[in-house]
Amino acid sequence: MAENRLTRELDKRTAVERPTHWAPPELLPEPDKQAGYAYRWIRVASLNQADPRNLSAKLREGWEPVRIEEQPRFQMLVDPNSRYKDNIEIGGLLLCKTPVEFVEQRNKYYSNQADAQMDAVENTLMRQSDPRMPLFNEGKTTSSFGKGS
Repeated sequence: MAENRLTRELDKRTAVERPTHWAPPELLPEPDKQAGYAYRWIRVASLNQADPRNLSAKLREGWEPVRIEEQPRFQMLVDPNSRYKDNIEIGGLLLCKTPVEFVEQRNKYYSNQADAQMDAVENTLMRQSDPRMPLFNEGKTTSSFGKGS
């Protein structure tokens, strides 16, 4: 009879099903990670004013812009009026990458800076301490129990 029907596999809608639950859209999509690289969105404009100073500092720090060919799913999201035609810019932010080693070295550098600042604050505070009335009474704890009646 009706031999020109579509097969059951083509008739199913599983390929075009919508998500089962609603979620707010992401402001910045997460890039597909490439092994050995860290990704970051870097400001290139704020309130429609270019910010070349920030971009220049990040480029000197080791960040490099990600080309659109590396992340093809971003092609529809890219601003058509972008100054960075071959790169991924969304809302004044440029997607950049750098080797993970650079990120680890940067984190260690700033951790050492913070530790040095804390040591300086503690040394300044302890310099003002007087033995007759110490600021801190470290290492001397006591506990006592009351007598029961």
